[in-house]
Amino acid sequence: MTTSRFSPGTAVAPDAFDRRIPVNYEADLVVIGAGPAGFGAALKAARMGVRTIVVEKYDMPGGVHTSGLQGHAAPGVGGIHSELMRRFDAEGYVYTATKETHPGWAGNPLSHYERNFEPGTPFKRMSFNPDGAGNIMMAMLEEAGVQTIYGCTFVDVVMGKNAGKDSSISMIVVKGQEGLFAIRGKIFVEGSGTGEVAAKAGVVCRRGGGGQPESADWDGVERPVPGGLLWMISGVDYPALRRYQTQTGDLKLEKLIAKAKAAGDLPDMVYRPRMGGTEVYGEYYIGHPTVDMSPMLSDDSFLLWQNVPYEWALHMDESTEDNTRAIRELRGFIHAEAAFLKKYVPGFENSFIVHVGRQLGIRDGRHPEGEYCFTLDDVLANRTFPDAVTPPMTRTFTWNGHRKHTFEVPYRSFLPKGIDNLLLVGASMSFSYETIFMAMRNFTWCTQTGEIAGFAAALALEKNDTPKTLEWKQPYRFND
Repeated sequence: MTTSRFSPGTAVAPDAFDRRIPVNYEADLVVIGAGPAGFGAALKAARMGVRTIVVEKYDMPGGVHTSGLQGHAAPGVGGIHSELMRRFDAEGYVYTATKETHPGWAGNPLSHYERNFEPGTPFKRMSFNPDGAGNIMMAMLEEAGVQTIYGCTFVDVVMGKNAGKDSSISMIVVKGQEGLFAIRGKIFVEGSGTGEVAAKAGVVCRRGGGGQPESADWDGVERPVPGGLLWMISGVDYPALRRYQTQTGDLKLEKLIAKAKAAGDLPDMVYRPRMGGTEVYGEYYIGHPTVDMSPMLSDDSFLLWQNVPYEWALHMDESTEDNTRAIRELRGFIHAEAAFLKKYVPGFENSFIVHVGRQLGIRDGRHPEGEYCFTLDDVLANRTFPDAVTPPMTRTFTWNGHRKHTFEVPYRSFLPKGIDNLLLVGASMSFSYETIFMAMRNFTWCTQTGEIAGFAAALALEKNDTPKTLEWKQPYRFND
């Protein structure tokens, strides 16, 4: 096995690079992470003729939406996102739950998405099969000529010599089955989802965590929005569950939860009270008082959430100890919750676990400092920018209730300070924590930012520019 003289976690200067580590690959564009943002960047650039390599640590593209089971489908917004939704649907991978398939689901406190609806409200909850979608995304990269390296972990960056005020990345170091090797590139895309590449390159990053819930005993520690591990269960008789809820009035299953806890069949942390709060995310994700699920795959299958307890203040993006604790504890919670549902809750007698996400979702990781940090104030003030990347976009924010806001995002938020050939995408963009949490980390947005970054990279290469020196003259328009 090759060895290295440098310590992972610091940008490596060219003269410190261990020449015993072979340079196995070279490309014009190197994308780290094949989540929806990295996927979009690689696909767009390759289709524009750019030699592109993607490094992905899991066995398929899609990130938390495939390997992590999120599977959020929605009407296409144009470009690659619309193409994905069409292809998923054509293969039969899109499932839609409605008032007809799940009567009584709107307003049901067990619903992850529809719990705040008025009872009886029509709804349409679309999701895609994570594994099937991963297959489609893999095929699309192959069709475009992208060279994708699966099962390999990003380790570090090697910096190049640059006469300008900003530094450049020369290579990345990756760990594969044969050990460490390097990949040389001209432009790089930060698609890790946690700002890891930017941090290794020396970009200043703010830790996850922001405004916190107000409580009399708050200790002043800034805690990140808790991450979560998703899992799927099948064999559920939803009508039987609904009958129990309506006939007993036990809508939140509180009687059954109390019974199971009294019998020693349910650890206290599996269902823990929500914490109050008035900050941007209010009580969202800072407590888990009951079953939290959403229909997926079929009428008898559901996706369930297990969130890291907010009180633990875990930073899974930066700490091996925190990440290990989260995985170990959440797996234990899932095992206990599945056993509780099967033993105590009507409709779950024949249920069984079909999948546990192999990627732990991190909602609030590092926030790289960019040439412009996009904030909630920009949204609320409806600020415009000369380098807006798209025409004004409309998103639903959870700030001050679920309200739609139309806004622009500047190209400068894709550009990290201090590095001239790195593009930020998805959840690693230069956004304040509340805007990332509320609207900018979903499948739609991440795919769009990736497509924009891929276009920018191709344009910069064509003009012999870097992403930092590229002049962004007009908004990018997604095709239909």
